[in-house]
Amino acid sequence: MTRVRAVGLPRWLLVPAALGVTLVLLPLVAMVLRVPWTDFPALVSGESAQEALWLSLRTSALSTVLCVLLGVPMAMVLARTSFRGQSVLRSLVLVPLVLPPVVGGIALLYTFGRQGLLGESLELLGIRVAFSTAAVVLAQTFVALPFLVLSLEGSLRTAGERYDVVAASLGASPSTVFRRVTIPLTLPGLVSGAVLAFARALGEFGATITFAGSLEGVTRTLPLEVYLLRESDPDGAVALSLLLVVVAVVVIGATRQGRAPR
Repeated sequence: MTRVRAVGLPRWLLVPAALGVTLVLLPLVAMVLRVPWTDFPALVSGESAQEALWLSLRTSALSTVLCVLLGVPMAMVLARTSFRGQSVLRSLVLVPLVLPPVVGGIALLYTFGRQGLLGESLELLGIRVAFSTAAVVLAQTFVALPFLVLSLEGSLRTAGERYDVVAASLGASPSTVFRRVTIPLTLPGLVSGAVLAFARALGEFGATITFAGSLEGVTRTLPLEVYLLRESDPDGAVALSLLLVVVAVVVIGATRQGRAPR
């Protein structure tokens, strides 16, 4: 029996790969070395720090749920249909990926703010969105949604439609095909997209501070807390920054571990 030989990698690729890893890891190492470890428990267990952490986790979880509810249908439309202007629509959906977050915050403010496109009508109904916890969730969803759409759309295109066609030919309705065939086949892409969306929401700063402000216990997430401590308490800022990194790594690592083959 002929043994297939692995292709391998060109050795020169190892140099830029090592440089890339260094570029990512070196700042994290520098931050770890800067943390005052003797005071670390006190720095991350303060009332304002804990409040900001739990607010970040709650709002990021809610925004991830919104990303799934809105992003799955959007990815399906982009991957499974064809219509005039589809490429333009796709570009617009992915704009938050390249848009400066503060610009996104301004756009949300002029949409849901007191004198915004929808905000004025909402104010008449007694609903105030801007500078509230709901504004944090909206800001996070705005910047994180494209990550889920892009990941799931790629999975849908890779999976193709052959199994969907077979299920439909056997009499399954479109909803049944979507629920029983499409989603299970693309679940890894959906999970990856949801994790990316959560991580992006957890680290969101620009759109949040512009649209939601920095009200302690209401809109001050952990990134905003780090920003406020940057000048007054550098040790506290670096400690909370490391905490944010650890939470993100744990979330991503736990998800990948859950998907690992047995």
